[in-house]
Amino acid sequence: MKLFSNEIVFRGHPDKVCDQISAAILDECLKQDPGSRCGIETVGGKGMIFITGEITTKAVFDAKEVARRVLRDIGYRDDYGIIDNIGRQSVDIALGTNDEVAGAGDQGMMFGYACNDTPERLPVAMVILQKLAVKYDELVHTHNDFYPDGKAQITGVYDDDFNLVSIRDFTISYNNSEENREETDAILKEYATGLCDGYGIPIERFLINPTGRFLIGGFEGDAGLTGRKIVVDSYQSFANVGGGCMNGKDPSKVDLSGAYIARVYAMELLEKYNLKWCEVQISYAIGLREPLAIYIDSDRGNLEPEEQMYYRGEPARIIEELQLKKICYEKQAMFGHFTGKRIGHPVR
Repeated sequence: MKLFSNEIVFRGHPDKVCDQISAAILDECLKQDPGSRCGIETVGGKGMIFITGEITTKAVFDAKEVARRVLRDIGYRDDYGIIDNIGRQSVDIALGTNDEVAGAGDQGMMFGYACNDTPERLPVAMVILQKLAVKYDELVHTHNDFYPDGKAQITGVYDDDFNLVSIRDFTISYNNSEENREETDAILKEYATGLCDGYGIPIERFLINPTGRFLIGGFEGDAGLTGRKIVVDSYQSFANVGGGCMNGKDPSKVDLSGAYIARVYAMELLEKYNLKWCEVQISYAIGLREPLAIYIDSDRGNLEPEEQMYYRGEPARIIEELQLKKICYEKQAMFGHFTGKRIGHPVR
């Protein structure tokens, strides 16, 4: 038996708020101008939101108003001081990513992962935390004692085949009024227990707000930054992470599109070879269309990539195959980019 932990942050965690603001601005650009090129960064803290990065677009909108709408939707006040410092994308980058060249928008490596543990083709503990995060967001909008900020973590007991046997520690840290803790703790415990019972997974111990109190949260208690939760956005530590953020970037950036097609490849190989798990690494050079390399690992060892994977892995082909200009990236940024077998949430 071995112990392994994974984590999620809730939609109202400061880092996730910044992810959603960056993604919402990207959505606005792509809605008006599908050819937009975007790399948007947001930082927030102590009553201020600072939006920066690069955009080349024909879209016309107020980035500050987009940010205020996101804050309201999450459950925060919208009176933060907001600074719009967005600039234009470098012409040097545009040389390799324009429609004629259609090269990768960055260099780097991306990972895709799939396993047969759940219908979502994701690990059980990961799916449990994603469902808990969705439920917590519902509670924030229906129960006055729940505030948006928070996170949860599972420390699971796994057998030698890496099957989740039980949860030794289910840790939930959540921002709340601290006025009805007995009631609010019980709500979260009951929901988490029901989730785990559905998978036949017992919980040995809950750790709820281990410091004892979580009244001050959000941007008053912490700072937030786009891209600081790349492990939550991908596979919660069940797979390797390339290091590139997926939020606020248009799909010509392979941090986004490369990670998405790698997930598709992993799911396809899982089914084709009846694997227990599969991990795909794909790498690119900025300005070049075809991936530099594709590496595949699985419970049956290394697999040879098929030639068509290189062809399908060109950014323009990924965008077309997965319809990446028609995805609502704000929704992608809420609870992780991979929440089921479908790639992406359709535009609202």
